[in-house]
Parts: sequence; structure tokens; C-alpha cells
Amino acid sequence: MQSSRRKFLRKSLASAAGLAAINAFPEGLPFGNLHTTSYPEEIILRPATVRTPGESIRFSVIGLNHDHIYGMSDALIRGGGKLVSVYAPEPELLKTFTKRFPGVRIAGSEKEILEDTSVQLVASASIPVDRAPLGIRVMKSGKDFMADKPGIVTPRQLEEVKKVQKITGRIYSIMYSERLGNPASVQAGNLIEAGAIGKVVQTIGLGPHRMRPASRPDWFFDPEKAGGILCDIGSHQCDQFLFYTGSKQAEVSFAQTGNFANGKYPAFQDFGDMSVRSPHASGYIRIDWFTPDGLNTWGDGRTFILGTEGYIEMRKYIDIAGREGGNHLFLVNNRETKYYNCSGVHMPYGEQIVSDVVNRTETAMSQDHCFLASELAIRAQEMAFRLTV
Repeated sequence: MQSSRRKFLRKSLASAAGLAAINAFPEGLPFGNLHTTSYPEEIILRPATVRTPGESIRFSVIGLNHDHIYGMSDALIRGGGKLVSVYAPEPELLKTFTKRFPGVRIAGSEKEILEDTSVQLVASASIPVDRAPLGIRVMKSGKDFMADKPGIVTPRQLEEVKKVQKITGRIYSIMYSERLGNPASVQAGNLIEAGAIGKVVQTIGLGPHRMRPASRPDWFFDPEKAGGILCDIGSHQCDQFLFYTGSKQAEVSFAQTGNFANGKYPAFQDFGDMSVRSPHASGYIRIDWFTPDGLNTWGDGRTFILGTEGYIEMRKYIDIAGREGGNHLFLVNNRETKYYNCSGVHMPYGEQIVSDVVNRTETAMSQDHCFLASELAIRAQEMAFRLTV
């Protein structure tokens, strides 16, 4: 009883001292407003008027092992591409693809597409380990190549792809859809280019995903075929670090992976994080396969971009307990606090890559950027410390 009374007296005296300290500050000083915030101005970005693409190309698809091929094909079609033919050895995947694109011709073999001189570009979402060898064959056939990420999964593949690309002069593009196919990511680039947050000094990229093992093919659980978590999902974040910081060179500071909840697949990695840096910026990346079934989307992907005069946060796919839908962007700088609904933002990647094929330019993505993003992800995967349960 005596002990409880002493505790009560101490708390009372502390509270009284705190109140006295507050009252000691003259009225009007900012002390009482340290945690005051204003509600951000809301901006709904209206869909831009998009002109009909000025160029067109004929493209084909080889490899349907990841559903990203649908977004890739849609981007090319919106950009002026005409889908000519498709080849995949899996009849069930072909059936789904041709239902979505009913006018496409089913080729009898990969060779048939590579020998079609009317086809200018081949897009692929084959099993990751097969993408670079296919891209090499495509470039040697005189065509440009667009791969799903990861477009390259080993140092040896990277070396060979770079060599063949330099010899042939063909385009080897990897569609990092978390930036190129997301309206909030595009708007973030627009704001940074306009100087909204000053010089970018750091990015933090969070890429959680839902796994649902029963829905995954066997190759998904094999890092030798899928590339590993840092090489695969991490390549998205490496691309964003390079792009938002404007970095032309970079290195991996640390990397680690773990398998915490999938003992049935001992080689699989369900967690990974890494840090990258360039001469003028740093980046932290965390990715996982732990999205709970209770979340109403496949992952609460977020990106934080710190500048010398402000910061940007993107809530790309969901704003939990907040606004409906995805494509949310928050901007805070020395002048204002704003919320952008980016759903209407135009994503130019499709017409840019079509234009690059026609004009031999690098408006969608420079070849050096494409390879460096892959190199960082591959390097992180190779050097990662293996965390144990």
C-alpha cells in the first residue's frame, strides 16, 4: 500500500512539473504546435489527352509462364504495336492468351517467329532462367527483345547478353512494371523532374507479395530457375533506385535472404533485404512473400523518396484504412502538403519502346540503365547472407 502511494505521488509531481514547464513558455511560441499538421490538399489527376501513337511495329510473343505478359502486350498495343503471333509449349497457357487476344496467330515453333522478317520485336515472360538465352537468340535474328523481370538471372547470362547486344545493336529491354506500369510511379518521376523535392538522396522500396503456394508452378520455388527473391522482385526496386536518384553507377552495400515460413521448399526464399548506394544517393530495399490473405490486394507496395527539399510516399496498390483503390501519392515539401490520386496518369512506356524500335533511340530506358538494374539485383543475390530460422 505504501509502495503504491509513493508511485502515485511521483506520477503526480511529474505531471505537475510538466504542466509548470509548459506554462513557463510565453504564449505565441511554437512549442504547443510541434505536432500540429494540416490535412493535405487533394488532387485528382485527370486522364491526359493521349494522341494516337505516331509509330507502329509488329511484335510477337514467345513464353507465357508469367501473367505479366498480358500487361506487357497491352502496353505495346497501346503504344502502336500490332500483335502478330505467339508461341508457347503449354497448351493451357496458349488457350488463355488467345482468349484475351483472339486475333493472334499461334506459331508452330519459336523458329517460325524468329524467321519472320516482318516481326520487329519479341516479348517474353518465359521461365526466368530461359529469358536471357531467348533474348540472345532474338537479337541474333535481327529483332529487339522485351523481357519480363527478371530479364537476366546470373552473372554469366548478363555478360553474354551485354556482349550480343553490343555486337547486334538490338534493344534488350526489361519491363520493370512496378515503375513503368504504375501511374503513381510515373507521377513521382514527373514531380522529381520538376524539382518538387529537390535533390533525391535516398529511396526506400517495400515490395511485399502474396504467395499462395498452390497456385505456383514448380519452377517458382527453385532459385536456379526463378532467380531468387533479390534477383526477381528486387530488380524492380533496383530499377527505381537508379531512376529516381538519377544514378549512372551503383553498388550493393549488403544483402540477405531467408526462408522463414516455407520449409516444404528449402531452397526457396520468402524474405530478402538489401542496400544499394551510388556516389550521391543510397537506397534500402525489403521484399517478402508474407502478404496476409486478409489484405484486399496482392501486396501493400510502398516507395519512399527523400529529397533535400521534401519527400514523396507512394502507396501503389492499397491505402489500408484510408482511401479506396491504389495509385496514391503523397508529396510534402517546403511549400505544401499534397495528396495525388494518380489513377488517371498516362503511362508512356508502350509508345516509348515502340518509338525506340522504329527510331533506334533510348527514350523508354537506356540500355546502360537496364543492365545496371539487373547487375545490382544479381550481385545482391550472389552475395546475400543466408538468414536461418
